[in-house]
Amino acid sequence: MNITESFNDALRAVITFLPKFVVFLVILVIGWLVAKALRKLVDVVLERLHFDRAVERGGIKRALARSKYDASGLIAALVYYAVLLIALQMAFGVFGPNPISAMLAGIVAWLPRAIVAIVIVVVAAAIANAVRDLVGSALGGLSYGNFVARLTQVFIIALGVIAALNQIGVATAVTTPVLVAVLATAGGILVVGLGGGMVRPMQQRWERWLNRAEEEMPNARSQAQAYQRGREDAIRARTGEAAQPTMQSPQTEPIQTGTPRGGATPPPATPPTTPPPAPPRGDYP
Repeated sequence: MNITESFNDALRAVITFLPKFVVFLVILVIGWLVAKALRKLVDVVLERLHFDRAVERGGIKRALARSKYDASGLIAALVYYAVLLIALQMAFGVFGPNPISAMLAGIVAWLPRAIVAIVIVVVAAAIANAVRDLVGSALGGLSYGNFVARLTQVFIIALGVIAALNQIGVATAVTTPVLVAVLATAGGILVVGLGGGMVRPMQQRWERWLNRAEEEMPNARSQAQAYQRGREDAIRARTGEAAQPTMQSPQTEPIQTGTPRGGATPPPATPPTTPPPAPPRGDYP
């Protein structure tokens, strides 16, 4: 009797499990096909939008130089694996509450944060490169221009990385105190070392920097004046081209039928004169 009941229970469990397993496989296959199609679609759309060319300015291409993915391929791969994770979550949900389904649900809920963090890093890198080019162009004639431009770029990228880590909730207990400590240290160095000049070597460096800045001030002023003159010349050139009259077509000189040139009136026409009649021939008294 016990053997028969156990066999019936096992058979009932198998019969109950088989439809769920079939649905599990169907969901996985459909999710894989959808993920593959979306991967190809995202890659094609980003290629047509010239996404790789746009992110070159942010230094992403150099970061992915040794990777088998480019920028658009990386985004397409992220979309592919995200859809696969969602399909896995739905497939394991067929069997009811289980640890694997709960873990996948947590990962899927974390995916939007990861996408936002990637966007933050990309935008921060693009802004950092743009600011570096701007500062480098503005201070190109100075000896410390490249150093200031590079320092500005690194600072902006560091802020972007810290913001991305805070977004995904990774090492928030470490990144926030580190950021506060770095800013406080930099502020303390600027206030005590540079502003007060309390440390003798720093005071000497500060004096050298001031002297160098004073020596290079005319160069910076001349660069600014040359830039302003160039802008004024370009504006004058554009306004001069706009003010030039259009070429007029040649006009034919009208035929004068009345008064000739010079304003002189022609002499009046005289009628033809006829000779007087000859006297008749005959004897005269």
